[in-house]
Amino acid sequence: MKVTFQGISKQYKGKYALQDFSAELENGIYGLLGTNGAGKTTLINIFVGILRSDQGQVLINGTDARSMGVRFLSHIGYLPQYPQFYKNFEVMDFLRYMCVLKEIPKLQGDRRAKELLEIVNLSDAAGKKIGALSGGMRQRVGIAQAMLNDPDILILDEPTAGLDPQERIRFRNLITKFSDNRIVLLATHIVSDIEFIANQVILLKDGRLIKQDTPQALVDGLEGKVWTVKATDETMNEKVQRLKISNMMRDRNDIHLRVVDDDKPDDHAANVQANLEDVFLYYFGAGEPW
Repeated sequence: MKVTFQGISKQYKGKYALQDFSAELENGIYGLLGTNGAGKTTLINIFVGILRSDQGQVLINGTDARSMGVRFLSHIGYLPQYPQFYKNFEVMDFLRYMCVLKEIPKLQGDRRAKELLEIVNLSDAAGKKIGALSGGMRQRVGIAQAMLNDPDILILDEPTAGLDPQERIRFRNLITKFSDNRIVLLATHIVSDIEFIANQVILLKDGRLIKQDTPQALVDGLEGKVWTVKATDETMNEKVQRLKISNMMRDRNDIHLRVVDDDKPDDHAANVQANLEDVFLYYFGAGEPW
């Protein structure tokens, strides 16, 4: 399976949400990383057919997705950023309902739903109402429904938003389980969601693709650009205003700052090993200083 985005652009009120976005995806996990408002959800909505792009096209194995009509949907599993569930549905009944919408035969759908509930560790919740589930359990129901048709392409928009650390780890592990022999596109602004599971990271800023590479290659590209700098209470404010700081830790009278900068930020600064969070800071900045 190959997905090709060719020159995708979309404007709202004269402002680009996406501008000339082009990329190729093959089997593997792709982390679509960017700040809120970078264009991630717009790209996904165009991909799944909720929005039409102003320019460009999406190709599936060389065929325009629009020309495929409903056949295209048979390739897709989708978990939106804010999934809406029927809270009075029991979990199993909801999955059966989704099987009807996806035109999956009843017996096949029942088998698939039970199999997926086992995989997402919700077999014991099959008879519970969705409204009684925790946020993490509802997200697991969401990924189960996305996988009912055994899609070639699994699309997840901010899937761990609002989840506690344990559920986020569980969800990342599920994504890895489901990634075999398919394309997984995971949109997020949370670096830890993709740091250890993504085969490729797509950096999206202000609607533009600014970088696509493996996590390790992106980290290697910051060699010599991540520093540790000492500060005191007296010098702290000046350094915060001037530097891109990804982390800080107090050690008695000193404050140790982790800084991302092309140039040595301080006479006593020392290089340290970069990580993907540093990559995010380097390309997207730290926002407003406190």
